[in-house]
Amino acid sequence: MRRHLLVILCLVSMFACIAQAQSFVIQPVLVASGTTLTFYLQTRLHPNSAVATDALPQGTILRVKMLGAVDSSVDHDGTEFHGVIVSPVVSGTETIVHPDAEVRGILVLLRSKNHPEGFRYELMVTRVIDHGKSYDLTASLNASFFDAPTQPAPVTKAGAQ
Repeated sequence: MRRHLLVILCLVSMFACIAQAQSFVIQPVLVASGTTLTFYLQTRLHPNSAVATDALPQGTILRVKMLGAVDSSVDHDGTEFHGVIVSPVVSGTETIVHPDAEVRGILVLLRSKNHPEGFRYELMVTRVIDHGKSYDLTASLNASFFDAPTQPAPVTKAGAQ
């Protein structure tokens, strides 16, 4: 009889413990219209191609003025955003991208095994259109897609420089 009571006591204590699930709160991305953000060019697949933007080194800075607001609590993964380049992108003495070039990008939800929640929002520039020429590229708000998990998602205010 004692054995049965011991088994029942063990079972009750097992089920009485409260299992706490990991919180699933993804840091939001909030960007007001008119905000100037710094994007970092990522590594390109064909660095020896004839396209000028493919020859730019990883980490090349793109300063972009946002033409619309982005709010990850309202906008979904894949939502497009538009902006303009505010300072030229140069390679040596050659200007690759001029100021006022059109910028297109998307809000993405990236999966990351290193990030505490497993996911993070990121704004990514995917295309720049300068003087009728369209350049496909990849630029993000972080210098690398492999940043440490302690780096928070950007939360910016209008007019931030």
